[in-house]
Amino acid sequence: MTSLTLVRQIAARPAIVFDALTTAEGMAAWWGPDAAPVVFAESDPRLGGAWRVRFRSLDGREHEAYGVYVEFDPPHRLAMTWNYADGGEPIEEGRESRIEADLRATDGGAELTFTHGQLKNAASVASHTQGWTGAFAKLVDRLNGRTTPLR
Repeated sequence: MTSLTLVRQIAARPAIVFDALTTAEGMAAWWGPDAAPVVFAESDPRLGGAWRVRFRSLDGREHEAYGVYVEFDPPHRLAMTWNYADGGEPIEEGRESRIEADLRATDGGAELTFTHGQLKNAASVASHTQGWTGAFAKLVDRLNGRTTPLR
């Protein structure tokens, strides 16, 4: 197994979720596995546009990831490359993986299906699953109005 898939129900329109996934402001509000801050986020949300996020985890370590949007169909689908510039799983150093996000409108808002594929091994999948699970808990809370709104 070299990929993970998470599905989340979010009480926000797909366009709002899509913006949270692709804009620097949106990414800065939820990225990272725990309550530690995003240090910076930048994004050029369009096909071929680049993105970069640096976040700190509660243990004080910083991680920086970057990539390019390779599919961009707002507010339904996006795919982007994922590379580590700093931190992350040592086994993934120098490797590129792929993220895909599909949004479907529901009666209550949106269903997000998120896949991070092309990871090196099961240990990397487990680590990334833990990180994305924490990040998406923050995203869902923010967009469901349980914490402060997106910055």
